[in-house]
Amino acid sequence: MAIGPIASATLRTSAVLGLRLVVQAGTLLLVARLLGPHGFGAFAGVAALAVMLGTLSTFGTHIVLLAEVSREPQRRAAVLPFALSTTLICGSLLFALYLLLATTLLGEAGIGLNVLVALGLAELILQPLLNLPGAEHQGHGRIATSQLLITLPLALRLLAAGTVWLLHPADPLRAYAWGYLGASALALLIATLSLRQAWPALRDWPLPRLAELRHAAGYAVLNLTATGPTELDKTLALKLLPLAAAGVYAAGARVIGALTLPVIAMMLAAMPRLFREGQTDRTRSAHLLRLVFAAALGYSLLLAAALWIAAPLFDLLFGPRYQAIGETIRWLTLAVPGMALRIAAGGVLMALGKPWMRVGFEVGGLFLLIIGACFLTPDLHQAGMAIALAIAETGMAVAGVLLIILQQHQLHSEQPNDA
Repeated sequence: MAIGPIASATLRTSAVLGLRLVVQAGTLLLVARLLGPHGFGAFAGVAALAVMLGTLSTFGTHIVLLAEVSREPQRRAAVLPFALSTTLICGSLLFALYLLLATTLLGEAGIGLNVLVALGLAELILQPLLNLPGAEHQGHGRIATSQLLITLPLALRLLAAGTVWLLHPADPLRAYAWGYLGASALALLIATLSLRQAWPALRDWPLPRLAELRHAAGYAVLNLTATGPTELDKTLALKLLPLAAAGVYAAGARVIGALTLPVIAMMLAAMPRLFREGQTDRTRSAHLLRLVFAAALGYSLLLAAALWIAAPLFDLLFGPRYQAIGETIRWLTLAVPGMALRIAAGGVLMALGKPWMRVGFEVGGLFLLIIGACFLTPDLHQAGMAIALAIAETGMAVAGVLLIILQQHQLHSEQPNDA
């Protein structure tokens, strides 16, 4: 039986993301066991801060590149040079901000400056630059190739973690941090070599113009708000929980986040078609949206049930130092349906050209997360953080779906006037 192009693309991308899941799981287990809950909690908190700020480094230009290449491949030559210069400038400024925030607000984590520098360079400059080749491949419909490039630094980090595990250095966190940086650098080199057209020379990278930045600004903010709910909770845990408890929570949350990858695969496969049809072929677009949300909801419910049943296995996998991680994962299953639907709703609004709608509901979710965490974690500890995440994810999912329904209804009501 023949399957549609999005279904086949989703299957190919899911296979790549399945590899990514295995790599992330291996890295998570190695690093968590290597550092212990205290060290892992500190590492996860500062790394999450770097990842959140890193979403602003491209200032949304990788999404502009994706959209333009999806519509007209020849637009690459006009968009890519400004995307490169914007990423380098913004990334450098954010790197300085990251060092300031990490040393002042998260000083209790006890992370050395050399570790912060390595993580900052990787997440604020190298990884954002790596997003550009990935966006270009995705815009051409090479979704699996795009995801392989994203998986590459993760695989190299697994290699770095394994090397540190075998060598038993006196300071494993410092050794892994520099391996983390090296993985991003090597992945960026390979990604640029994978392109059919080379990047322009550095002298041809123009300074970004105000009009171009204004066009990309919505995508820049939505990158931050989209990543915020899956990263901010680790930083909040570092501030609100004891280090060991923060480490247990962060490990459990990473498990949950990794297992939502099939939803991301589906959205990546659907994005080029949504960009093309979202505002032109409303009937086909509406049918696609129904399929996307049905698949996201069905998968998330099955995943939540499976995790609830399998939760005790994680106590064995992570070892005795991560006591109660199974119970924490059970609490985190409450967030899974909302997380999947939030990912789907955010991707749809972005493809429909409504980035500020996505920003709006995700900013609201971030406030829900912060307020919920501050009220619930003092008494409920890891469970309180998990419940706060579930409240935030569910709230964002409901708001996002309602915004899409209203948008589709508005387009439908305008259709007779367009005829």
